[in-house]
Amino acid sequence: MDKKFSLIICTYMRPQPLLKLLESVRFQTVYPNEILIIDGSTNNKTQTILQDNSFKCLKYYKVDNANRGLTKQRNFGINRVNDNSEIICFLDDDTVLNPDYFEELLKTYQIHPDAFGVGGYIENETNFKYVGYNYKPKINEFYYDGWKRKDGSRFVIRKKLGLAPDCSPGFLPSFSHARSISFLPPSNKIYEVELLMGGVSSFKKIVFETYQFSTYFEGYGLYEDADFSLRLAKSGKIYLNTAAKLKHYHEDSGRPNQFNYGLMVVQNGWYVWRVKNPNPSLKDKMKWHAITVLLIMIRFSNTLTLSNKKQVFSEAIGRTIGWFKVLIN
Repeated sequence: MDKKFSLIICTYMRPQPLLKLLESVRFQTVYPNEILIIDGSTNNKTQTILQDNSFKCLKYYKVDNANRGLTKQRNFGINRVNDNSEIICFLDDDTVLNPDYFEELLKTYQIHPDAFGVGGYIENETNFKYVGYNYKPKINEFYYDGWKRKDGSRFVIRKKLGLAPDCSPGFLPSFSHARSISFLPPSNKIYEVELLMGGVSSFKKIVFETYQFSTYFEGYGLYEDADFSLRLAKSGKIYLNTAAKLKHYHEDSGRPNQFNYGLMVVQNGWYVWRVKNPNPSLKDKMKWHAITVLLIMIRFSNTLTLSNKKQVFSEAIGRTIGWFKVLIN
């Protein structure tokens, strides 16, 4: 557990959530050798709150417009990590850690010395129940490694239409539209994956001599983590340690509007699919488009049942326009 490690937190207009995260870092059983705050905010509130609250080994950087945006800020931080650091950890600024988060994360590199990257486990976004290994799941349930959870309507419909993912959570099917690592259960086990969530991830520092986060993903950078981990998984092993637990609170501040989010879901999703499968078969193409259209239809139908109708409708329009852009180009 003697590996030196750095923590990079890229933040944008979230001073209070960032402070909550840093308070949870303060009480870690294993503390980072350095903490780099890469601030893309257009005001000084984050800088002020850090001046008023002291944290050991913290370095603050305020970036200009040329380096603003999630992937740019991450690359900025990587270039300023201490030369002695062996592991670089990344956290979203709206997460809060369990006290042994870093201890469990670093332990994974000892258990699996071949690991290029290791992800943590968000424990407050899913509701799993242990049911054992002889359980027969219902159509509206997802079952994995002895655990079950309620399955979302989009996956239930995909099952019925023969469009469900054909691989384990954390792996991207040849036609994309995967089950994310949030579908792995809270078993305290370590699972091999090829997809990590960037805001709860870590990587060996040596990885960044070859790889960097792609600036194709501007601003909010949706799916930038999938792009990076998919490229990395072609060269080495990536793991998720479900014992390295934290909570994610999805602060609204700093997020794109729903229309732009819908655009990115489709366009960035298409880009990531081609990173994994640059030459998809006709069947894969048909499945990708079929699922994309199905998800657009489901989002439009949500305007009839959800209270935030305007935002949902705006996202559905963004997805539709994003799909047409993919078709044209």
